[in-house]
Amino acid sequence: MTRDFEGKTEQDAINQAIEALHIEREDFDVEILDNGRRGLFKKANVKIRVHIDSEAEEEEPVLPAEPFEENDYTEEEEPEEEDLEPNEELETKVCEFIDGMVAHMGYESRTTVSSRKGKKVNLDIESESSNIIIGRKGKNLDAIQVLANVYAGNIDSERKIIVDSEGYRIRHEEQIIKNAYRTAMQVRKTGRSRLLEPMNPYERRLVHTALNDVTGIETKSEGEGLYKQVRIICKRRKY
Repeated sequence: MTRDFEGKTEQDAINQAIEALHIEREDFDVEILDNGRRGLFKKANVKIRVHIDSEAEEEEPVLPAEPFEENDYTEEEEPEEEDLEPNEELETKVCEFIDGMVAHMGYESRTTVSSRKGKKVNLDIESESSNIIIGRKGKNLDAIQVLANVYAGNIDSERKIIVDSEGYRIRHEEQIIKNAYRTAMQVRKTGRSRLLEPMNPYERRLVHTALNDVTGIETKSEGEGLYKQVRIICKRRKY
């Protein structure tokens, strides 16, 4: 199914589509029909076409023998870090801090250390109200993680705290990559670029890395600030 929308900006048109169709941003892909550049007889409005595809139409990506020589993105792979010795005092205090925050939200929880790697300490929140703790698109979980890192930084500035609940982050990453592949197949088929929803640097890096070796596709980040969008582009062949 396809529907056309128009707005002052691309994001404005996307928001109109979300409101009109009552679906989440990750459930559809965007094709730019008119970029809204001003002209003598032309309004400065952006026109987009929303594509909603069924699961049956998904294709598997085709990988080339060698990776592309070029790719327009700045998020680099994180280097391997040596595992630090566990800081049990920090871990105990951060777990208690998180459980205290959740209690102020009006819910019960039990936070524990699930794993450690390099400077990262992965924590898991167990709660009967995990869906509320995670929040829409993980916003509550992200907020808890930010506050946990601020608190932990006053104790041990070398550690980075990763907060999860019910395996949400793994499922979310899988969904991001799945959507990126599906969109890349549509871009390669139509030859028209698509813009994904705004993502943080880590999420954008997942997309860039996943699509780096997909034949005929290149990616670049667009926008300002922390949350930028990834544009998936059909790469022209060189003769």
